[in-house]
Amino acid sequence: MPRTALLVAGALLAALLPLSAVTGTAHAADDPAPVPVDRFEGEVPFAAQPADGIFTWGSDADDPPSLHLTGRADAPEGAKVLTGSYDISGYGGFTHDFAAGQPAHDWSAHQGIRFWWEGRDNGRKIAFEIKDGGANGEASELWTTSFTDDFTGWKRIEIPFTDFRYRTDYQPVGGIDHVLGLTRMWGYAVTLPAGTKGDFAMDGVELYGRADQSLRASVTTDAPVYPVKEGGTAEVKVTLATTGDRPVDEPVTVTYTTDGGTATTGRDYTPAEGTLTFPAGTASGTSRTIEVPTWKGRSAAPARTIPLKLTVTGAKAPAETPQIVIDAHGLPYLNAGLPVQKRVADLLSRMSLQEKAGQMTQAERGAVGGGGDIATYALGSLLSGGGSTPTPNTPEAWAKMIDGFQLRTRATRLQIPLIYGVDAVHGHNNLAGATIMPHNVGIGATRDPQLAQRTGSVTASEVRATGIPWDFAPCLCVSRDERWGRSYESFGEDPALVQSMETIIQGLQGRADGRDLSRNDKVLATAKHFVGDGGTAYGSSTTGTYTIDQGVTTVTRQQLEDIHLAPYRTAVQRGIGAVMPSYSSLDIVGDGQGAVKMHARGDMINGVLKRRMGFGGFVISDWNAIDQLPGDYATHVRTAVNAGVDMMMVPYGYKDFGSTLVDEVKAGRISEARIDDAVSRILTQKFRLGLFEHPYADTSGAAAIGSPAHRAVARRAAAESQVLLKNSGGLLPLKKSEKVYVAGSNADDLGNQTGGWTLTWQGASGTHTQGTTILRGMREAGGDITYSKDASAPTDGYDAGVVVVGETPYAEGVGDVGNGHSLQLSAADQAAVDKVCAAMKCAVLIVSGRPQLVGDRLGTIDALVASWLPGTEGEGVADVLYGKRPFTGQLPVTWPKSESQLPINVGDPSYDPQFPYGWGLSTLTGVSRGGTATLKALGAAATAAERKGDDRAGRELVTEARLIVQQKAGERMAQAVAKPFADAGHLLLTGRYGKAVEMLTEAYRAA
Repeated sequence: MPRTALLVAGALLAALLPLSAVTGTAHAADDPAPVPVDRFEGEVPFAAQPADGIFTWGSDADDPPSLHLTGRADAPEGAKVLTGSYDISGYGGFTHDFAAGQPAHDWSAHQGIRFWWEGRDNGRKIAFEIKDGGANGEASELWTTSFTDDFTGWKRIEIPFTDFRYRTDYQPVGGIDHVLGLTRMWGYAVTLPAGTKGDFAMDGVELYGRADQSLRASVTTDAPVYPVKEGGTAEVKVTLATTGDRPVDEPVTVTYTTDGGTATTGRDYTPAEGTLTFPAGTASGTSRTIEVPTWKGRSAAPARTIPLKLTVTGAKAPAETPQIVIDAHGLPYLNAGLPVQKRVADLLSRMSLQEKAGQMTQAERGAVGGGGDIATYALGSLLSGGGSTPTPNTPEAWAKMIDGFQLRTRATRLQIPLIYGVDAVHGHNNLAGATIMPHNVGIGATRDPQLAQRTGSVTASEVRATGIPWDFAPCLCVSRDERWGRSYESFGEDPALVQSMETIIQGLQGRADGRDLSRNDKVLATAKHFVGDGGTAYGSSTTGTYTIDQGVTTVTRQQLEDIHLAPYRTAVQRGIGAVMPSYSSLDIVGDGQGAVKMHARGDMINGVLKRRMGFGGFVISDWNAIDQLPGDYATHVRTAVNAGVDMMMVPYGYKDFGSTLVDEVKAGRISEARIDDAVSRILTQKFRLGLFEHPYADTSGAAAIGSPAHRAVARRAAAESQVLLKNSGGLLPLKKSEKVYVAGSNADDLGNQTGGWTLTWQGASGTHTQGTTILRGMREAGGDITYSKDASAPTDGYDAGVVVVGETPYAEGVGDVGNGHSLQLSAADQAAVDKVCAAMKCAVLIVSGRPQLVGDRLGTIDALVASWLPGTEGEGVADVLYGKRPFTGQLPVTWPKSESQLPINVGDPSYDPQFPYGWGLSTLTGVSRGGTATLKALGAAATAAERKGDDRAGRELVTEARLIVQQKAGERMAQAVAKPFADAGHLLLTGRYGKAVEMLTEAYRAA
């Protein structure tokens, strides 16, 4: 992806700052002559790094614009102009990078940059960036602003350098010094508007004006908010900074006065006023301190604010007026010794309707910029969407960012802390360097509830150590169709398997009564997506090009209870703190409602989840999900809130949501009792998390992020998730003495191995985080390895081949089969399998989020492994390949013979898969052998264990019987074997051990 690209162009452009000046101003006679950057006469080629050149980029193959140098009689400068056409769906634009092999350019003598633009009067915003510092144009800091095309014909756009702002959503090298120095500039970039076709013309890019001090010097304060305890003294640090770090040529004065706010002069604080002077010659970075003493009173009170107004001459003033805040004190809700219920009631009684609406609102971090709107709108929550990260993407930067947002809440009357949430769905997957676990489908394959809990514990500790107390996980979907792009987020197709893996909730939250939530290594967990998201029918989606995600789940009431609601009953029993409804629709046969979006189903959210199941946490919507409801926006808000959604994820629409919610309550269409219920639920979790006492990040656990101990858990999870489907001749495990030929697209690709929801929403191929690929793991295991990705290297002289194939990353409906994805291996993967398996004994590993159709090649493959998406620890895969650990994984989903069989699931009356649910060969030594007599004895013992409630013994007996059946069945998988075998896997998880062995005995006889 080009480093200059806007990641979420539409959302970002709307938020970019307007230009302070455009076109045509007169300049002083002693200004330096303009310096040309681009004349577009052919002096700069269309080329990319490391050459000096102009090049295009975009989010996909269609998004880069076309560029031409076009002769024009009306050219503002010279004979030619740069012209282009575009049709951008994601993001796209062009860049001029200066030659990397030459010194960077010095722009510090000039006021700004300007260029001619031919207006189309379309009202669209166009982003303009400049590149500062670093090694070259693609490894520099990005500074951005925008202008609006609201004119016709040629117009000179002038942009003072002071209008540029540091990009907070993306930096190619994670940021350098966050200072626009102007002495090492590497070029500029233009991001064109997305969503509609267009064309443009541009000419004469040049530097203009003199960099007078008032434009290159600025005064800042070290924080926007200064909370102090009553009677304390606020210290406001005022700093002088200059572009280029040069001393100021003329004096800078800062006159300050305390004025306004909710605090009372002479009663709450001693007024402060005066002037700070930075004389000529003062170095950039010099600071002065203003002190404002507050008074200690006797009565309890909410927070009171004291604005410190600053008037600056000779430099640019701070972007906002700093606020000194006398902390709230003496109020019952601040008393940590009181029961949570009493604290909630006291706080709720003090809140205005607007403050309650704020608590029900969740915004995206990228939408609030520096965070001023947090206090303005009394926001209760922020989130990072997939890939929405601070710069640099480090634990320290996450904690600093979230602390900065929490600081903003101190400027509110009641100082209610934010609850910040992220999608940490397989580890802290937004954080570079975090421990990335196998996706849930792999965790389901382990059949190891204790290990699932340990993965949750590691995730929670890494998330909380960056200041985040809330995780939008786990997904409790029961995936019934592997064509679904989210199927890897499911633990499996059997609700009993999903329920057994819900130990992860205790790993995330701690004990079910919530007493551990305030610990610095636990987070609030979220069960999603309520309810039935894994049951949507293929072809039922109406969202863009999705085929199954966000579609319709049609079930009887009994199917709904037994399959999709069952995991939520378990989650509520385990004390889950939050629940997220699904984008999908639910159609219950016979209820007369038809297909209704889950965010509108009050019968399910209020009725089943809250009242019948007794869920005491709060319900958070999915990303902009209410926009999919019928009717106007007020109807969306009213419908979702009345259905039981307590907090609305409205990433960029938080202002509209808050005002609309207040209007609906005032109009009587939403009751105040409903608002109080929602806010009480939210506040309860904030108190339980200890956020009122400790709103800021506790980073004492940050050193353990990505640590060997944490990676050891992920490594074990990766190993236990490997499912050995076929193993002719005992090819696996490999011996270290064997010469092994490794090939395939996924052998040495960490991005493919970790899958979607890894650093970005969709994930990406390649190396973008820290970890070990399967190839490297095999080498570190001591194997004698030769690697050829496409199997083009000679194949003679090897004892065995390992071909690692599968999928590239995707997430949600983008990954739906039929939406650019299939269950077939790529042509390159097929060719690699065919070549290697024709030349030697071969093992094929499928790295994927769902089964891949390989039945046509199964006869030529000696060993087949379902590796799922194992995460960052490829050594775990190598551990089982080389026998350090045995293969013990079992299929969490049915492996189909063909796509025409889908959906196919355990319990289906007609069940004839390639490999049944629960299948998984083992390389354990000492596996029991025997026949029907042995199985009969095992069945009797299993029945006895079931009666005694001895679950451990029951599970061990069923497992022994399963391995006996697998030995006999071998590669001859018949329908008569598959169905009872799969049924036994379900019976095992429901504690019916005797019946499970009975089914396995039936499978044995049919084999």
